[in-house]
Amino acid sequence: MSTGVERVRGLDREGIRTDRVRWNLSAAALYEEAVRRQEGLIAAEGPLVCQTGLHTGRSPTDKFVVREASSEQHIAWGKVNNPMDPAQFDALHRDLLSSLEGKELFVQDCYAGADPAFRLPIRVINEYAWHNLFARNLFIVDESPAAEAAHTPQFTIIDSPLFLADPARHGTHSEVVIALNFGKKLVLIGGTSYAGEIKKSIFSILNYILPLQNVLSMHCSANIGAAGDVALFFGLSGTGKTTLSSDPDRMLIGDDEHGWSDRGVFNFEGGCYAKTIRLSADAEPQIHATTRRFGTVLENVVVDPETRALDLDDERFTENTRAAYPIAFIDNAVPSGQGGHPRNVIMLTADAFGVLPPIARLSPDGAMYHFLSGYTAKVAGTEKGVTEPKATFSTCFGAPFLPLQPSRYAKMLGELIARHQVGVWLVNTGWTGGPYGTGRRIKISHTRAMIRAVLSGALDRVAYENDPVFNLEVPRTCPDVPADVLKPRSTWTDLAAYDVQAAKLAKMFAENFKTFEPNVTAEVKAAGPRV
Repeated sequence: MSTGVERVRGLDREGIRTDRVRWNLSAAALYEEAVRRQEGLIAAEGPLVCQTGLHTGRSPTDKFVVREASSEQHIAWGKVNNPMDPAQFDALHRDLLSSLEGKELFVQDCYAGADPAFRLPIRVINEYAWHNLFARNLFIVDESPAAEAAHTPQFTIIDSPLFLADPARHGTHSEVVIALNFGKKLVLIGGTSYAGEIKKSIFSILNYILPLQNVLSMHCSANIGAAGDVALFFGLSGTGKTTLSSDPDRMLIGDDEHGWSDRGVFNFEGGCYAKTIRLSADAEPQIHATTRRFGTVLENVVVDPETRALDLDDERFTENTRAAYPIAFIDNAVPSGQGGHPRNVIMLTADAFGVLPPIARLSPDGAMYHFLSGYTAKVAGTEKGVTEPKATFSTCFGAPFLPLQPSRYAKMLGELIARHQVGVWLVNTGWTGGPYGTGRRIKISHTRAMIRAVLSGALDRVAYENDPVFNLEVPRTCPDVPADVLKPRSTWTDLAAYDVQAAKLAKMFAENFKTFEPNVTAEVKAAGPRV
């Protein structure tokens, strides 16, 4: 628990006038507060279950970056980084602070970044106790007296779900606001109870400050083998990033956000934020076990009102049900959150067009191309009659959280891959034998076999051939995978239909990449599909 001058004088540093501040409460104490305040309930076997109400996911159009002198020249202004006028931010700040006057608030002083050389001290101030437990679970907590005494936050988040922004006064698009001011080192969140905004605000901050220190920030999971070989897994939601990086034979460094410095890879977080919809004890036993554990925060999960039993298959509130828990809840997690330089980088996609090979080797230029593209495809399976795949391109596999120009992250990745001679692979976990609706999902057993072959080095010793449309080096053989599975065209009964779909997706890649062409070399541009 915090003691000393900071604790005595409350939140004067932040301009908040209240004497009802609860500092660095433990998980048990925050449980008590959340239940006392009727913010959530305790489910069978111990997790705290809370509802986020109207907002069950992020509000990307309500996120703003303040246009101020210290950061203005670095920010990639546009749809992702919507500018906010400093005067409007100041009005927002004053109004939010006024709304918190005299309220009971919860504070966690913690850190982002497992590597001490790049660790960022942060302060999270919450209106809700359960949000404060979320922050305690997701970030790094050092409870030693020396660390608490020395903690001076470099960035502060003030999170007030009950505060509603005024678009006319504050320049927002709605009553929801996530406003990031790099000059004042401050994030203001209002009008939403979705806890993920807290996590992703810190990720956005690290995506700004670390590249300026020559450290690549990445939206990926990471694990490490017994020989010290590190692997990174990039991928958007639904591609299998969490599932495939969770391996009983390897140690988990982290499941979502990492940095890559000249010292190696390090986790940004102290916890995990896993999707739980239809989570299976057989397919993902460790993650499933966390949903039955005291200390885990569950968002929008359905609970039986009498027995308090969980129903992870019920999506009545949202498909985006979540579990937030300390990474120590995973048995084979790396305690330090650190590893050496990667030996392999795996970029995951779930191609619903059914035309990408299930695995391909990428050159450094190809790695930059596909990193900038950040492709996957989504299907509207819950909408009656909709079977057409929808291509999704998310730059660097994390477009909503990138304050800098995307080419800057890609250039850093390309340099690191070349310097450390890293193998890079594109792995498709999507459809084969046809598009979504007619084809079938690639077997998870085959995908796992391909990942094993990558990590063991088995795919370094086989012959390759070039995919003529997607310009990818495809292995002719892979242990424990039938040879015909490796060639997507051979899995289709209608070859002409395959050619049409392949050309369609290749054109989508080319159209999307036009944005990046002015900032990449001719070699990177040429590494993409052939249209």
